[in-house]
Amino acid sequence: MFPWRKRRGGPFDDFFDLGFDFGEEFQRIQEEMQKMMEEARSLSKNPPSQGKPIVYGWSMRVGPDGKPHIEKFGNVPAKTPEGSHHASDEREPLTDVVEGKEEVKVMAELPGVEKKDVKLEAGEHSLYIHVDSRNRKYSKELELPCKVKPDTTKANYNNGVLEVTIKRAEKKKEHKTTKVKVE
Repeated sequence: MFPWRKRRGGPFDDFFDLGFDFGEEFQRIQEEMQKMMEEARSLSKNPPSQGKPIVYGWSMRVGPDGKPHIEKFGNVPAKTPEGSHHASDEREPLTDVVEGKEEVKVMAELPGVEKKDVKLEAGEHSLYIHVDSRNRKYSKELELPCKVKPDTTKANYNNGVLEVTIKRAEKKKEHKTTKVKVE
């Protein structure tokens, strides 16, 4: 399926031989996306509820561990035990978490709501975002990549984008390097 993996002796052999199996990871991503597309096709044939918009999508990025991460968002949960789908009024917003040296930043897309409707709860390892307005409902609990100081949490909401900044409990350790002379 991945013909580039079978070739040897090329200029990129060292790059692809880092102990990480790209072919396996791409296969996993392809299977996950295929499953999501089948769910979307099923929903288009049997809409979960009349009159409610269906928002469903995914975001894919490469994390600090070098592995791709897929994040689903929207208001269509997994199938119910009976095999049907149920569209919720509550949506899971698209979010991004960026771990810095001294702080963690969380960005969340919350279009169509006012600042006064956004409720946040910060813990040492998590952030809970909740919006319950007349027009829109959003809810998401995020696992943070490191321990943070909840009392340092600052949030800004502008043009449908929520940006939350929380100080790290410990500074991120930097990997020191030393140049070595080859003799």
